[in-house]
Amino acid sequence: MRPEAGQVLHFSEDPTIELFVPHVAATAREEEPYVWAVGYDRAPDYWFPRQCPRAMAWVREGTSDVDRDRIVGAGCGTRVHAIEYAWWDALRTTKLYGYRLPAGPFRPIGAAGEPHAEVATEPVRPLGPPEPVGDLIACHAAAGIQLRLLDNLWPFWDQVITSTVGFSGIRLANARPRP
Repeated sequence: MRPEAGQVLHFSEDPTIELFVPHVAATAREEEPYVWAVGYDRAPDYWFPRQCPRAMAWVREGTSDVDRDRIVGAGCGTRVHAIEYAWWDALRTTKLYGYRLPAGPFRPIGAAGEPHAEVATEPVRPLGPPEPVGDLIACHAAAGIQLRLLDNLWPFWDQVITSTVGFSGIRLANARPRP
């Protein structure tokens, strides 16, 4: 599931949200209250159960051939998402919903040229009822995103963050302890 032109998406396991109100997320680095959403490129970052720790990497301008082959995998596309084995059943069974929101009130947040999200500082009403995202594994397959199952995310993450690939880690505090 991806947003259409003029939209951003908010993903949730709760299908009953009627109004998104700015708040300070427990995991936020920002102190200002926001409504959080994502655009087309970052939507796949949220095709997971909310609490699932994930390490994601993708080829971007400036990614070396060596890092592409080492991190993403030779001939394996341009993006990989890694989770721990303990989360596989939740990934298979979680019912996730996508809320389509008007893009107008939102602005990008994050590094210049590579924002990781869209934020609004005013309440935002969805454009319609939430849509079931469906099979999260199938979403990854249809988008050509490799899913990697690991016993522990940290060795992979440590390689990713010292490479030339683009990356994002979400809910890493929920990962198993470092080996």
